[in-house]
Amino acid sequence: MFGEFTIFYADDDHDDLEVFRDVVQTIGSKINLMTHDHGEKILNALRNPPPTPKIIFLDLNMPGKSGFEVLEEIKSSDDLKDLPVVIFSTSNDPSNISRSMKMGANYYVTKPTSFESLKKSIEHTLNIDWKNFKPTKSNFIYKE
Repeated sequence: MFGEFTIFYADDDHDDLEVFRDVVQTIGSKINLMTHDHGEKILNALRNPPPTPKIIFLDLNMPGKSGFEVLEEIKSSDDLKDLPVVIFSTSNDPSNISRSMKMGANYYVTKPTSFESLKKSIEHTLNIDWKNFKPTKSNFIYKE
């Protein structure tokens, strides 16, 4: 279904990281998932490739550097700004969603609670043609 590529995912919740890893393993064996448990670690990995991710999933609520701070650094970097960043958060607060879009996030997914819903959301996100996708108010948020 998917070719070989790398995903970066930053989240301070180790259970969320493990469930995400389990889902990705069921989606495709050629997907290389690199997880980071706080913002500074993902930024360090992004500044020191390889690997270079095809897509970044980013939790908003992390200690140290928040997802917003990481997003700001990615989008203000000439080397990183074109990488698709998907905000992957438990928050469905309209202000967080609006702020994410204004800051340059490419997509917003509220973390699903079931394994199947999580799998569908990740598959959907991985199938987006990021080179041609333009976020708008009507397509920025994942809806199952």
